[in-house]
Amino acid sequence: MTRPNGAVTMPDSDELIEMTVGPAVHGGHCLSRVDGRVVFVRHALPGERIRARVTDSRRRGHWRADAVEILDGAPERVDSVWPEAGPGGVGGGELAHVSLDGQLSWKRDVLVDALQRIGGLDTQDPLMTGLRVRGVAEDRERNGLGYRTRIELVVDDHGRAGMFQHRTHTIAPLRAMPLAAEVLGVPELLTRTWRPGARIDAVAPSESDRLVLIDGVPLRGGRRTARERVEVDGRSWRYRVAAEGFWQVHQQAPATLVGAVLEAAQLQPGERVLDLYSGSGLLTVPLADAVGGEGTVDAVESDERAVKDARRNVHDRPQVRLHHGPVHRIMQSEQLADTDVVVLDPPRAGAGEAVVEQLLRTRPRRVVYVACDPAALARDVAYAREHGYTLTALDPIDLFPHTHHVETVAVLTPGTGE
Repeated sequence: MTRPNGAVTMPDSDELIEMTVGPAVHGGHCLSRVDGRVVFVRHALPGERIRARVTDSRRRGHWRADAVEILDGAPERVDSVWPEAGPGGVGGGELAHVSLDGQLSWKRDVLVDALQRIGGLDTQDPLMTGLRVRGVAEDRERNGLGYRTRIELVVDDHGRAGMFQHRTHTIAPLRAMPLAAEVLGVPELLTRTWRPGARIDAVAPSESDRLVLIDGVPLRGGRRTARERVEVDGRSWRYRVAAEGFWQVHQQAPATLVGAVLEAAQLQPGERVLDLYSGSGLLTVPLADAVGGEGTVDAVESDERAVKDARRNVHDRPQVRLHHGPVHRIMQSEQLADTDVVVLDPPRAGAGEAVVEQLLRTRPRRVVYVACDPAALARDVAYAREHGYTLTALDPIDLFPHTHHVETVAVLTPGTGE
């Protein structure tokens, strides 16, 4: 491994390297070091002693590796609930070997690390010292399984449905997908023969039957639209969404996020809301009802299909104005000033410096940021702090058990920037 001159050499393909695993970091990895070389390890837990196989040494600054032998396991380690997502397997279940409590701690540590290292928050900030990631009660009852209402499969050259192996274009046929809701009928999808190269989308809406699309075409002439219902604190909203369009995949995610956002926004009747990256209107509709007919909601979304769905979902709420186009361009070109509250739910890359600066020019009394990526959230929090806004609340929610993903509802308010 280490030459006499100190250079670190790439191990042979069948050679295992022994290491003590370091802390959890973003992306489902643990950060470790071998002879001074940074190694990002999957399928491990902090503090474990393992043997790992290097899977990628192309980057000069670090290697990637999979833990394939556990010499001294951590207390949080359990038998994997999805072995096919283990070392050398498919992506999408990188924490399947971690207990549910261990997953909550993992995600909390990653979020805190990002907010401190990238976002510049102090280690003694009460938000950090008391932070907890909350799970969904139903997930606890069923060990975090069977929650996904939307899955995508790909078909190999032999007509078998599966998923891509992690960080490759190689299709691995699947025997099971334990994260998928039972109503999706995964056993049927995995045992029948499909057209080689096809993409399969299966959707289980809350208010209509299962939908299966093959390369975007409904199977056996079925419907293309999913009907969804969201209930929060006795209130109910109904939506129609394109089957292949974006909708939260966890059965409880829509209601959980709507409830968290409404609580964080603290809206009053007659207020003006800016809803960025608004999608098909999951948040737009409840926000519109919260401000009432005297208020306004300007919803901005770049995806044409999502805007079409949103138009259908808000048709009876004249206080909503839909804007189709990239958020940064709409913010520049349209009259969206004098906003009371901004709600944004950006994609994984986050909002970015330009959008953060643009939305804070409206000087809202409150910004509610729904983030699916801790690093992107931390970066945008740092930008907001430069413009005099302070992170005042965090509500991280585990809506993706057995994966590294965590959804966080953050609140920014005007304060003293550093």
